[in-house]
Amino acid sequence: MRKIIYYIATSVDGFISGQDGDVSGFLFEGSGVNQYINDLKSFDTVIMGRKTYEAGYQFGLKPGQAPYPQMNHYIFSSQLVLDNPDEKVSVCKPDIELIKELKKVKGTDIYLCGGGDFAGWLLEAELIDILKIKLNPLLLGNGVRLFGNSSKKYALKALEGKKYDYGLQILTYEIKY
Repeated sequence: MRKIIYYIATSVDGFISGQDGDVSGFLFEGSGVNQYINDLKSFDTVIMGRKTYEAGYQFGLKPGQAPYPQMNHYIFSSQLVLDNPDEKVSVCKPDIELIKELKKVKGTDIYLCGGGDFAGWLLEAELIDILKIKLNPLLLGNGVRLFGNSSKKYALKALEGKKYDYGLQILTYEIKY
C-alpha cells in the first residue's frame, strides 16, 4: 500500500504560512530547496486542498494547470470549479474513502502538498504515514498551522534529519497511530 507523505515547509513555531497565506519569509533557494525539488521527482501522485492549489496562482499557476507536470493531481474541495483542467488535474469532493482507495492504487508514495486544514483532516483519519518537514529558521507568530485546527496527539518516530544552507533542515518522521 502506498504511503501518504506530508512534505511541507514550516516555521520553527509550526506555521506553514503566515497570515493571508504569506510565505515570503520561507527559503526559496539553497541546497535544501534543491533537495526538496529533487525529492518531488519520486512522486507520481499529489493530493491537496483547494486553498493550497489556489495559492499557486500568486506564483503564476493558471486555474486548471498541473503544478507538478509529472504527477496526477487530486484537489479536494467542495467549492473549486475548474472550467478546462489539465488531464492530470481532478477536483474531488472531500471523501476519506477516496483517499483510502488512492493509497491502494499501484504507484509511488503520495505527496500531500497541503494545506493545514486538509492535513488536519487526514491526520484525524490517521491516513498520513510520514511527516517530512522543511524547517525554516524563522518564527511567524501566527498563520496557518501545520495541521490546521486538529488537536490530535500522536508520537512521532524520527527517521532522518539533515541540515542545509541558510539554516534549513529537512526532518522526517513516521507518525505512530
